[in-house]
Amino acid sequence: MKFQTKIAVSDLDNIQVHGYDLCSDLIGTVNLGDMAYISAKGNIPTKEESDMLNAIMVALTEHGFTPSSISARLTILGAPESLQNAVAAGILGAGSVYLGSMEFTAKMLQEAFVQQKEVSVEILAKTVVEKYEGEKIPGFGHPIHKVEDPRTTRLFQLAEELGFKGHHCKLVLEVQKQINIKKKTPIVLNASGAVAAILSDMDFKWSIVKCFSLAARAVGLIGHIIEEQQNGVSQKLWDYIQENTEYRP
Repeated sequence: MKFQTKIAVSDLDNIQVHGYDLCSDLIGTVNLGDMAYISAKGNIPTKEESDMLNAIMVALTEHGFTPSSISARLTILGAPESLQNAVAAGILGAGSVYLGSMEFTAKMLQEAFVQQKEVSVEILAKTVVEKYEGEKIPGFGHPIHKVEDPRTTRLFQLAEELGFKGHHCKLVLEVQKQINIKKKTPIVLNASGAVAAILSDMDFKWSIVKCFSLAARAVGLIGHIIEEQQNGVSQKLWDYIQENTEYRP
């Protein structure tokens, strides 16, 4: 039985990764964000693609105390010898509420264009808003940034400069406009929504866009783990829970 892969192979003298020589083509030449791009598409990104994807991953690396980072910290408290488990716990804490809604936003945007190709962006946006009647539209709203998510603004600035502010970005901005008209109150387009639109305009399929956010968050968890080792808060959190838990049979 033979198994096939196009990803990586090595022999006595060489290591090939996605068709590139690891030592002569990649090490010292590309950065980690570029490797994420290569993993997704199989080729080295252009400078513009590299700059955009790296900016996105930097934007998603850190967001303070969230279920993801708290999970990592609590794991280090219980298993200080197990760094990999702490990182894994943090990644498991990333979902549709925190970090992961970009997958659903990208799906919403990409499928909208597949289903209705010959209509204006305005009509398409109205269709999207109507489809989510009574439901939360993914990519919108934020517990802290109520007027504007500064990450969204910056990422769209870069997307325009680098040539990636295309029809998916226009659609998500029009959806925001239509939501505001319908609700008669401003609702913020969060970073996940912006990332979903930009990655869609970079021709990434909706089903993989979350992978970039998970890779970025794994990097961010390093800081939480180190801080927890040096001056942790998890023991205080656990003590507080114990002191304020009432057993009711």
